[in-house]
Amino acid sequence: MSTLDLFQVPGQRLPLGAQAFILCGFAMPYQDELLAALSAIEAQSPFRKMQTRGGYRMSVAMTNCGEVGWVSDLQGYRYSSIDPHSGAPWPAMPGVFSRLAETAAAAAGFAAFQPDACLINRYLPGSRLSLHQDKDERDFSAPIVSVSLGMTATFLFGGHRREERTARVQLYHGDVAVWGGEDRLRYHGVLPLKGMAHPLLGERRINLTFRKVR
Repeated sequence: MSTLDLFQVPGQRLPLGAQAFILCGFAMPYQDELLAALSAIEAQSPFRKMQTRGGYRMSVAMTNCGEVGWVSDLQGYRYSSIDPHSGAPWPAMPGVFSRLAETAAAAAGFAAFQPDACLINRYLPGSRLSLHQDKDERDFSAPIVSVSLGMTATFLFGGHRREERTARVQLYHGDVAVWGGEDRLRYHGVLPLKGMAHPLLGERRINLTFRKVR
């Protein structure tokens, strides 16, 4: 593994690949609106630790908003328009979520991105996300837009095969990662969360991942 931590400063665009970037601090102007919208989503569809198809519980708790949400159970991974816990549709995607995702995508070179799903992950100390590809979507022409809030996390960004070397990059509160095009199906993950609590979110990291599913 190699480490990428190139004195990140707000406004910097840090390349991870030909069509993959970290937009440092890009979400900061949206911070208050994001957190208010997040509270409303959580009240309607609380965080939960989903079961994997192998029968294990994920270490990361999650919920969704948008037209569809990502779900996992013994039957496998898929998208559904219904929250299985409530039997109701997922919360609508807040306007601030869409604006941030579309603006960040454009800043990374992906114009006209219109996400229809936002996966919301909550990490606590020790939570991790193993290397994986985002490949449950129908539309691979659209990028992935991933917003980090709260505690600093170590993001792993690899190649198109799991065994390829991964780079490590620190993701700070307000950073936005965008990858698409030839980098769209690269493996990625998050090392176990550790470190200092965040002044606003405490010992939590919230990750908003925007996708075009349909």
